[in-house]
Amino acid sequence: KGRRPIAASPCLGVRRRAAAAMGRRPFKCYRYQKNKPYPKSRFNRGVPDPKIRIYDAGKKKYPVDIFPFAAHMVSVEKEQLSSEALEAARVACNKYMVKNAGKEAFHLRIRVHPWHVLRINKMLSCAGADRLQTGMRGAFGKTYGTVARVEIGQILLSVRARDVQKPQVLESLRRAKYKFPGRQRLCVSNNWGFTKLPRERYEALQAEGRLVKDGINVKVLAPKGPLDSRTLSKLPLSMLGD
Repeated sequence: KGRRPIAASPCLGVRRRAAAAMGRRPFKCYRYQKNKPYPKSRFNRGVPDPKIRIYDAGKKKYPVDIFPFAAHMVSVEKEQLSSEALEAARVACNKYMVKNAGKEAFHLRIRVHPWHVLRINKMLSCAGADRLQTGMRGAFGKTYGTVARVEIGQILLSVRARDVQKPQVLESLRRAKYKFPGRQRLCVSNNWGFTKLPRERYEALQAEGRLVKDGINVKVLAPKGPLDSRTLSKLPLSMLGD
């Protein structure tokens, strides 16, 4: 009847308040490349899964000759991009293209992958925290997330489409830029789609019959050299001799 309730330990209350108050760090803490690459490995276990799981959107299996136009988003800074930012940019670009160009009118590809693992050394910032933690002792930190390390001039996103969809492609990439820190540039490619051949070169080789489709890319047949088994099988027996 007259008993007072047993008070909880003050240390336990401090821990609960710290757990409730702790959110994710702002990305300004991890924006720049300060440390060596730290990928997931058998030494670095317990890494959380990256937020981005899909790196190709749209009609990724359409052959190379359907989408001649290509545009790229290029990084102008040496920095790190989180997997959350990459996923947000993919969603923004894909949603605009599906709504304004159609889901069969483009192929979006994310060109960077978040391999680098971030670490965090959680510190309590409340009353009595000095009794619960050891400061800089064992400050290596635990895994916290993944980021992509990008260089100046590195391509982040690429979109291929038909020539009539050029305004929609550039607008979708412009909207995706706002999901990233730092500065990026939008570039219209001189090449045919995602190939390495300029448009004039591609059309000339295609007229000569020297291009072999290879998914979203092409292979160029050499005008000289030994014939492969497939070419030999097409030749008449009179040309092969004894």
